[in-house]
Amino acid sequence: MKQNHIAFHKTGYFSSLICDYLDEKPELKQLYNYFPKLNNFENQINQKSKSFSLESRNVLVSTLNKQYQNTDTSKLTSKHIEILSSKNTFTITTGHQLNLFSGPLYFLYKIISTINLSNELKKNYPEYDFVPIYWMATEDHDFEEINYFNFKGKKFQWNREANGAVGELSTKGLDEVLEMLSLDLGVTTNAEAIKGLFKSAYLEHDNLADATRFLANELFKDYGLVIIDANDAELKRLFIPYLETELFNKTSFNEVLKTNKKLSKLSEHYKIQVNPREINLFYLDKGIRERIVYDENVFKVLNTNIVWNKSEIKKTLLEFPERFSPNVIMRPLYQEVILPNLCYIGGGGELAYWMQLKDYFEKVDVVFPILLLRNSVLIKNSKQTKKLQKLNISNEDLFLRKDSLINKKVREISNIDIDFSTQAIHLKQQFKDLYKLTEQTDKSFLGAVKAQEIKQLKGLDNLEKRLLKAQKRKLSDEVQRMTDIKNELFPNGSLQERNTNFSEFYLEYGEQLIPKLIESLEPLKGEFTIITI
Repeated sequence: MKQNHIAFHKTGYFSSLICDYLDEKPELKQLYNYFPKLNNFENQINQKSKSFSLESRNVLVSTLNKQYQNTDTSKLTSKHIEILSSKNTFTITTGHQLNLFSGPLYFLYKIISTINLSNELKKNYPEYDFVPIYWMATEDHDFEEINYFNFKGKKFQWNREANGAVGELSTKGLDEVLEMLSLDLGVTTNAEAIKGLFKSAYLEHDNLADATRFLANELFKDYGLVIIDANDAELKRLFIPYLETELFNKTSFNEVLKTNKKLSKLSEHYKIQVNPREINLFYLDKGIRERIVYDENVFKVLNTNIVWNKSEIKKTLLEFPERFSPNVIMRPLYQEVILPNLCYIGGGGELAYWMQLKDYFEKVDVVFPILLLRNSVLIKNSKQTKKLQKLNISNEDLFLRKDSLINKKVREISNIDIDFSTQAIHLKQQFKDLYKLTEQTDKSFLGAVKAQEIKQLKGLDNLEKRLLKAQKRKLSDEVQRMTDIKNELFPNGSLQERNTNFSEFYLEYGEQLIPKLIESLEPLKGEFTIITI
């Protein structure tokens, strides 16, 4: 397996905020705690050690043991759950939605980044233990975002009505998805393994949370991954003080708004990922997941008849904490309250909204974790690599948008120079002389000269485009081959990892796929990885 790397900012697929974070721009330091470098984890360990109680550890271990009762748990995963009760054990966490059949490839990259960082930290801090955690987003409700996956350019979708938290959704009807997928998979050994994995996960488990736990465990149990479903009464009980603060003090609303203003002042290019509500909680109960609002001196659950005064909602919170569900603003805080966590690993969009939360964490006195951009990967096979070499397309070229790539390569392989930039410079110089002449004679003609300059430069640009288009026709075979390979590696013009499902690569590489990725990915590398398998 061969690896290459390219800087994230050179790919064109990552925001200016994330690229500036990776460059450690000083002005962003106020938005995070420690930058993800090996030597910074010692400080993070010291901070978290002082704030995470033995009681919280015991609740966490008890809950995980209950959740793993019906799961084929590996020895390493069982050990990891057990040692979480020790004050010297910490977690490295990633989170993901319950996408059907794991969704896009980056589901794997998130978890592998988490596993590999845990192992790297153990080598450098042998006196401590580090447990990789996958946080299942069972309390989400955006079914349309998770009800499909892509395989070889085809969309496999689970069509049904859905209400409430997605983790509780029945898996009934997914046999039809498996039937359709089986037609495209074929009958190879790897194809049968994929069918068996889908069947065991979705047809032999009653709800989406259990199905997803089974799938993630089957893929990663040998590496000691621990999977947590935080939609749990005892875990929520640990979070009650923060839920009370949220309901009665608008803390997250005030603090995140403050941070958003700071972020906007730092750069006009920094996008605000999430905007807080006055109460950032949902109410969960039997098919219900609706916002809690405070209106006319009472608390209400939208689209229901549920209403409380202050004492009533406090009583409900104490009796049924599991019914109170944090939204995107509060979920990170919940995670850091119930886990002895050091680092959160996520995609660019996730890290961007985490950086909106630093002030909020400080206000409620919870240690802010190290934020690490997950590994991003482009996988090429040997046949695709040979095609790229024949077309003389470099890794940097690959990340150009399709039209830019084709224009660049057509210019390179043409026997004529289709680049009029020199002529444009010469033309502008000529018009500079004309402007001087006009100012010396009659300044009222300056507008006419300007109009003529614009017209001629536009004409030159149009001529270049027409000649380039003609040359593309002449080199149509090369253009088609470039288009085909670009579409293969960047489906729908997007990164492969954001579109393609792991099953497409499992079909080709089978059981070796995940070990090869584990072997290749370096979570602290800080660059985009290109792998040739």
